[in-house]
Amino acid sequence: MTQAAVEQRDELADVPPEKRPQHIAVIMDGNGRWARRQGLPRIEGHRRGVASVRAVTEECARLKLKQLTLYCLSSENWKRPQPELDFLMHLLEQYLVEERATLLREQIRLTVIGRREGIPASVQEEMDRTIAMTAGHTGLNLCLAINYGARGEIVDAVRRIAADARAGIIDPASLDESTIEAKLYTAGMPDPDLLIRTAGEMRFSNYLLWQISYAEFWVTETCWPEFREPQLHAAIRDYAARNRKFGGLNAADLLA
Repeated sequence: MTQAAVEQRDELADVPPEKRPQHIAVIMDGNGRWARRQGLPRIEGHRRGVASVRAVTEECARLKLKQLTLYCLSSENWKRPQPELDFLMHLLEQYLVEERATLLREQIRLTVIGRREGIPASVQEEMDRTIAMTAGHTGLNLCLAINYGARGEIVDAVRRIAADARAGIIDPASLDESTIEAKLYTAGMPDPDLLIRTAGEMRFSNYLLWQISYAEFWVTETCWPEFREPQLHAAIRDYAARNRKFGGLNAADLLA
């Protein structure tokens, strides 16, 4: 290992584990913008973005974080040109196959959230195969949001609750937040501590709207194809310096 690699691996040595986010969610934005700036077709931005997925996933696993959730394809992205969508599905299928060795070696568990409609059968097969192969892993949970939209997720949760109420399984008068959480795609997963968005955009884009209620938001001008360990470290370091109150006050505020 080179000295530069050693220095990079020690970048967060002064940030204690308890100050680091345990669940990071990412809106991977700017693939097309990056490609345009390079004079390349949009699909090259998506191709380059896979390398960022690999780098960030491996670093989160090395840092022993609990979960990394990546916004791969929104339910609104189906409006894009068909050739681009076809390429994205090809990239996803390729990723699911080629990354299995890394997932197995690093004990990374794969999960997927979102609706399956519209996803090619071949992609679904590789998705299910990789999920099954990694189901017993105890390391990082890599959650891919594919054909995902937060409003659609909440609608699906309400439908499940309504069906249970109709069947007499749930008493509508007893509904609370935990009832809804149990019916979301993310049931059983921790809420994100940190939400990262690349390419400088300041919006949530229908992503994990229920789950990010108290997440810290961090935005970088860096486009996703150029996002690597240094940017991830900067986000974690910034998160560690924040004072999370969850609507309350800490001792310093009470003394002020």
